[in-house]
Amino acid sequence: MTFNFKSVIELLDHFKDEQTCREFYEQQRWGGSPVCPHCGSTKAPYKTNRGFKCSEKLCAKKFTVTVGTIFEQSHIPLRTWFAAIYLITAHKKGISSVQLSKDLNISQKTAWFLLHRTREMLRNKKPVMLNNNVEIDETYIGGREKNKHANKKTPKDYRTTAEKIKSNAGRSLTDKAVVLGLVERDGKVIAKLVPDARAKHLIPIIEKHVAKGSNMLTDEWYAYGQLHLKGYSHKTIQHNLKIYVQGEVHTNTIENFWSVLKRGLYGIYHYTSKKHLDRYLDEFCARYNTRDLTGAERFEKFLQESESRLSWKDLVNAA
Repeated sequence: MTFNFKSVIELLDHFKDEQTCREFYEQQRWGGSPVCPHCGSTKAPYKTNRGFKCSEKLCAKKFTVTVGTIFEQSHIPLRTWFAAIYLITAHKKGISSVQLSKDLNISQKTAWFLLHRTREMLRNKKPVMLNNNVEIDETYIGGREKNKHANKKTPKDYRTTAEKIKSNAGRSLTDKAVVLGLVERDGKVIAKLVPDARAKHLIPIIEKHVAKGSNMLTDEWYAYGQLHLKGYSHKTIQHNLKIYVQGEVHTNTIENFWSVLKRGLYGIYHYTSKKHLDRYLDEFCARYNTRDLTGAERFEKFLQESESRLSWKDLVNAA
């Protein structure tokens, strides 16, 4: 079942009530043949007043279409959830919990939890392998030292000799998070939070997500010097010489992704802790990787991948 709605208004016009939402979601998740989320039985379940009951004697548990998904044990109507998912995935730079709470008439705390549950849905659950021309770069997430109030600046005593970075700019790790990005030209992007930008942390991720023999395009950061030893063709652009494009060699694609990511993190969310930063990365990657889909197609795609459970306890206690 495919819809061609082009706005949240058209979406809400179609999903007028909870029953319509549930019937649609049952079709999206099960294709009309309910599967027990407790035991995985495909045997036709019994119909109950609120949902279903597994027909397997050893199970016999009751369930609804939301069990085992991001919607489980949520008191928010599916109609509101659907509107939220559309808004979150349609806004190129994201939407804050404050704005979402106003748009959906829910509390900011509820909107914040809803956003993180949706990010759990957007997380790529299948291995992604890039090939051909792959741009690689690392970036540092954190406010500029010169823009901070005096009482927020990182003391000079905390700067390490190894970093040798003035005023905690650039590659300082004292108050910044390091993110590795890999993007296939005209393809998908992968962004991973890493402890630092040393080769021992970057190379394993690259080997996991990029096919051997691919053409690797990077700047002159020393950690990428091992790539030619790992079965890759490696070409470097000399940013330190103010050279940014040399034929097919450039990192402009991943730089453009960093631009959208940072505008979203700093302009929309304003602050993100390292504790949850990987979830924000999943959100921006998911939108980038579905950039060629319409809003309706993106909504349906992610709804079909919503079998992810995230409780409030697991979220706030995350390491």
